[in-house]
Amino acid sequence: MFTGIVEGVGKVISLDEEEQSWCFKLDLPFQDRDGLDPGASLAVNGCCLTFREQADKIGTFDLLEETLSRTNLGKLKNGDLVNLERPVPVGGRMGGHFVSGHVDGLGEVEVFEERGKNLYLQISLPSEYSRFLVDKGCICVDGCSLTVCDVGPDSFAIWLIPHTLDKTNLKGKEVGDSVNLEFDILAKYVEKLSFPIVDKGLG
Repeated sequence: MFTGIVEGVGKVISLDEEEQSWCFKLDLPFQDRDGLDPGASLAVNGCCLTFREQADKIGTFDLLEETLSRTNLGKLKNGDLVNLERPVPVGGRMGGHFVSGHVDGLGEVEVFEERGKNLYLQISLPSEYSRFLVDKGCICVDGCSLTVCDVGPDSFAIWLIPHTLDKTNLKGKEVGDSVNLEFDILAKYVEKLSFPIVDKGLG
């Protein structure tokens, strides 16, 4: 489980096709080796990946076709920056919201501009996902826990504070870029639990 509070920004070293998967290597920014063991998890742009071998300054992961098709990891180039977060330990502080690291789909940057002293980011998304968004609710964008505003039928927006811009890769986004989206898991469970009630005419 993650929180959407980015720990650091890594850099893509390579993405090479192998016999059973794609080998994905990252330059890691961490000063310690906690949580970098083989089999441990790391959220990369909000996508939960598994360390293939012991990591120090370089992390190695296997990517499958499902990951490449559902996320923006397959579109990355050598040198691109990615948001990183290690899993929250039991008893750790929940600074963002509950994030599983299972990307629901891709959004696309539609607007990224200064408005007064602030930066406004508008993202388009498949319309079937808009039901999971509410004004002032949470969403995970490329691994960042962010607050939603201006929800439309096929888009939403966020205001980016200076801290987020300083600590993540979002400042480098441009119109047309793809971003990984994970919607609030609580909203998804509420919808699933509500369907039997509606079907039985009890809602």
